Amino acid sequence: MTSTSTPEQFADVAATTLLRFATAGSVDDGKSTLVGRLLHDSKSVLTDQLEAVEAASLKRGQEAPDLALLTDGLRAEREQGITIDVAYRYFATPRRRFILADTPGHVQYTRNMVTGASTAELAVVLVDARNGVVEQTRRHAAVAALLRVPHVVLAVNKMDLVDYAEPVFAAIAEEFTTYASELGVPEITAIPISALAGDNVVEPSANMDWYGGPTVLEHLETVPVSHDLTACHARFPVQYVIRPQTAEHPDYRGYAGQIAAGAFRVGEQITVLPSGRTSTITAIDALGESVDIAWAPQSVTIRLADDIDISRGDLLAPSGDAPATSQDIEATVCHVADQPLTVGQRVLLKHTTRTVKAIVKEIPSRLTLDDLSQHPEPGQLVANDIGQVKVRTAEPLALDAYADSRRTGSFLLIDPADGTTLAAGMAGESFATAKAVAVADPADDEGWDF
Repeated sequence: MTSTSTPEQFADVAATTLLRFATAGSVDDGKSTLVGRLLHDSKSVLTDQLEAVEAASLKRGQEAPDLALLTDGLRAEREQGITIDVAYRYFATPRRRFILADTPGHVQYTRNMVTGASTAELAVVLVDARNGVVEQTRRHAAVAALLRVPHVVLAVNKMDLVDYAEPVFAAIAEEFTTYASELGVPEITAIPISALAGDNVVEPSANMDWYGGPTVLEHLETVPVSHDLTACHARFPVQYVIRPQTAEHPDYRGYAGQIAAGAFRVGEQITVLPSGRTSTITAIDALGESVDIAWAPQSVTIRLADDIDISRGDLLAPSGDAPATSQDIEATVCHVADQPLTVGQRVLLKHTTRTVKAIVKEIPSRLTLDDLSQHPEPGQLVANDIGQVKVRTAEPLALDAYADSRRTGSFLLIDPADGTTLAAGMAGESFATAKAVAVADPADDEGWDF
């Protein structure tokens, strides 16, 4: 049986029907209220959910329902009136479906913003019109730029508290746009709103007739978004080797996993990395049936013509488009742990389904958010720092540049002692340059210096 659709058709449908986006901003800028307003005014809230919010609001002495409670689901969040964890919400309008990640504003939870924005095609960065652009605003813009989020919306919130003044909005929009453009954000759209009153969220505001742009929802419904992972370099991280060895399937040997990017076809020659051995795809099994072609993000089992040594963590790629392997990685990282990351520290590096030992060989610079300058040789990175690192791994890895593939160009640095995630890395990324290094540095120390 052959597949009934093509990857191109799949990408076209996905691009017009689904948008993944994240909200970010400083504390009390109104992110959860904006999300609640979007859900409420687009009629995406069930009756029992709204009744629960109304009851919780009355218990807290509020006459009107607090729409922020639609996303602040943790008890600690409701008690403190802040967002702590990423809240994912799914809603739809007649024009598009949405997966929304409402991320926290506190500096200590910047790591959660990294999580929420890592798969987003659009980020909504809120700014309190009374406070303007603050350090956390700049940090979130930097994270969005590093994560290659293609569209950023600046939502200048609480315009009702500044008498809907156009000059206030214009000054904030100009400052943020200049800053984000220097970071390399490709598209920035500024919208003046009041999430509490509903101005320019779903319906146009009668209080800001000087603004002629789209509402937040209108922009979300119409922004062009490409989900075409099939146009990327084809990559298949092996998650599991299937060998049933039954009487019915005595010789079956398949490699199961999720296609990270691109498409694979029966008859195609592939290279197994990091070993470099080659073979040919003889069959692709998807949902228990054989298909001639499969593409990202499908989960499939690939069978090859040759019995070669392949295990979890290996990467299959077309022989004519295989990434280079290296034990030396230069990357930009967002440090997300409370404990610092230091030169000489032993870590685990997780890339797709592969986890290897590694050592932090150098921390060349740390980004200064105020003026985007690089602070050289900081010696360590602490929580929420963004900096350059050079890492040496115990085994070769096949990383793409993050600019080419967000899926196979990213990795995590993990504490080997307790499994804590230390940093999220983007291979080859830098605000100044994007390059990879491959410098031999032979040494040994209990299997950690490579």
